Amino acid sequence: MNMSEPNNFAIKIIGERINPGFKSTRALFDNEDLPGIQALAVRQAEAGATYQNVNIGARALTDPQFMTRVIQAIQEVVSTPLSFDFPSKKVQEICLAAYDIDKAGGELPIVNSITEHRWDLMELYGPYKFKVILMASERLEEVDGAMVAKGNKTTQEIYSTAKRAALRLKNDYGMPLDHIFIDMSVSAIIADTEGLNRSTVEAIRLIGADPELKGVHMMGGLSNIGQQLPPKAADGSDLKHCLENAFLTLNVPHGFDYVLGTPWRGYEPLAEDHHVLTTYRNFLEQTGSNALRAVRKFYKA
Repeated sequence: MNMSEPNNFAIKIIGERINPGFKSTRALFDNEDLPGIQALAVRQAEAGATYQNVNIGARALTDPQFMTRVIQAIQEVVSTPLSFDFPSKKVQEICLAAYDIDKAGGELPIVNSITEHRWDLMELYGPYKFKVILMASERLEEVDGAMVAKGNKTTQEIYSTAKRAALRLKNDYGMPLDHIFIDMSVSAIIADTEGLNRSTVEAIRLIGADPELKGVHMMGGLSNIGQQLPPKAADGSDLKHCLENAFLTLNVPHGFDYVLGTPWRGYEPLAEDHHVLTTYRNFLEQTGSNALRAVRKFYKA
């Protein structure tokens, strides 16, 4: 893999904190603490979030009125456009109906997320207009005469799925390419013996260089990349955060321009000689047991 990088770095954040996966946010939902949710939305906006992802968990299916109240409460205090995170057409329709585009400065919301086997969400594109997060990690494949969902592992599988689905949105629905956010599904390195990180990195380069896909955004949640690793790298730095920044250092110049993350976490490129960046570059070249040995070099001098 050619690891030479252009010199440009620009990243925007889709705020992730309005999500019951965070214990403090789950408590806000459990207590129906709308002022607390509003304060969290304000904090994300003040920290520079370009969008704010909204996910209230399974309660969205059983208590749609609460989902509506949460959206309305958020839009009372911030003008940041929202991303609605739930794999249900019913829930997404509730969210889109509750969304006030005027309070978001005319900006469309995002439906998070669409896959080839979850295309029914696009039935909402007639009554509503929205942008989409499109998952590149899964494809539909014919098996014994039936179409089944398959996970993507290779560069070509990721790239082909992303291109096929993005052009379908453009050609069949008239969706502008810059309304499409391709989620590149960054995986943990701790047990990546199959080169999944390398496949993602190489697919980002292919998508970014494809003239037919000019204008699409690429994004992902980075928190998985350092899962189950020690907190400190061999050089004493914050290992997990440095890994996130190493990934961005390599991929932002090729079109990876959005992170689903915490706005105040702070993302920046690493110096070329940074221990975590040089180790990550080496890790990307390895597979099997060599990849596991490369991982240990992150936290063992």
